[in-house]
Amino acid sequence: MIVVCPACHEKGAKSVMKEIEIPHFGKVLETTILCDKCNYKHNDVIALEHNDPAKYELDITNETISSRVVRSQSATVSIPELGLKVEPGPKSEGYVSNVEGVITRFEDAVKRALKLFCDGESLENAEKILIKLEELKEGKIKAKLIIEDPFGQSNIVSPDTITTPLSEEELKNLKTGFTIIEE
Repeated sequence: MIVVCPACHEKGAKSVMKEIEIPHFGKVLETTILCDKCNYKHNDVIALEHNDPAKYELDITNETISSRVVRSQSATVSIPELGLKVEPGPKSEGYVSNVEGVITRFEDAVKRALKLFCDGESLENAEKILIKLEELKEGKIKAKLIIEDPFGQSNIVSPDTITTPLSEEELKNLKTGFTIIEE
């Protein structure tokens, strides 16, 4: 389908939507918008099935680094040992990757943040985190990948994943990325 590009506002961007079934996860709608004029690209994965709120935990090892990760747009992803957490916001996107890909996303976020830091302490801390993330990918240090999803639409596909229901207290403290208007 040809649409108006949300970035350059020119007609001619391609929009593709397809429903797919992801093993161990369910049906999702995968959307892509590509603009040849300004090179805008947007991908999203939207879960089409609702599950119970859940927490997925996996020890990151050489054996689990290639495990598939499905992160819905409403999930919080963290590596507590490194003090890293990504919470959903209004523009959050779902994605399908693997554990190494999630670590790379954290690396990219830290590198983007490095450009914003002015003080030496922040720069030093960011550099230390990048070193730890590289060591984690190489299997030199241990850490846990945790995904908390209030709608249970995420997953870490590994026999070593521990899946537990989220408690009411945990649910109350999670962001969903959605704007809720109450009367």
